[in-house]
Amino acid sequence: MIAAMWIRSTMTYRASFAMTLFGNFAATAFDFVAILLMFSHVDALGGFTLGEIAFLYGATGIAFGIADLVMGSMDRLGRRVRDGTLDTLLVRPAPVLVQVAADRFALRRLGRITQGVLVFGYALTVVDIDWTPARALLVPVMLLSGAAIFSAVFTAGAAFQFLAQDSAEVQNAFTYGGNTLLQYPPSIFARELVRGVTFVLPLAFVNWLPALYVLGREAPAGLPSWLAFLPPVVAVVCCALASLAWRAGLRSYRSTGS
Repeated sequence: MIAAMWIRSTMTYRASFAMTLFGNFAATAFDFVAILLMFSHVDALGGFTLGEIAFLYGATGIAFGIADLVMGSMDRLGRRVRDGTLDTLLVRPAPVLVQVAADRFALRRLGRITQGVLVFGYALTVVDIDWTPARALLVPVMLLSGAAIFSAVFTAGAAFQFLAQDSAEVQNAFTYGGNTLLQYPPSIFARELVRGVTFVLPLAFVNWLPALYVLGREAPAGLPSWLAFLPPVVAVVCCALASLAWRAGLRSYRSTGS
């Protein structure tokens, strides 16, 4: 209901919505423009062609775009904790998590998803993939699991704000920063970083591991190839841990007292 209210409010001014939607699309498109500029000087980046990097870019763009659309408002929680307005959400007959996520629901974020879909579609047309039933099934599983993993990171970051209160930038380092990291092939990063985003903060399951399997490439940093099939499991575990963190943070909340 809260999200529907914001959507109705947004669509009241359709011209303004169209401009903000295009602005969001254009702003996110600059990341891929930077990649295109790189490939105007090189034929490959870390051993990956433009089409293969477009595949990585589009996959993480779609997954992150969905999570950002649904959970992107979570970075406002610290502000509510500081000024005490979170109290108004606690007395409403709806889950606090849902209310925070739906607060100022921004339909303009569809621009990011649209841009990711276009780049991903381009990749599918230019990359020669040896399609098998396993690879074909893994593509939608990768996108949905990636969205769930990013959503869990948004939620865990919001839970941290109960303690830090002014930590939106810390949260963004793992959400928006993680999205930027995954746009590039793992071969250009240190082995330790690749293992860190696999076993510590499992962002590699958003696109690196499943995408490399689909593209017929070896898993990065000497990791076993069967990890490519674990994104759904990782997504469930991440969501469960994020849920526990959220509940712990909510229980620790104390009003401003004013």
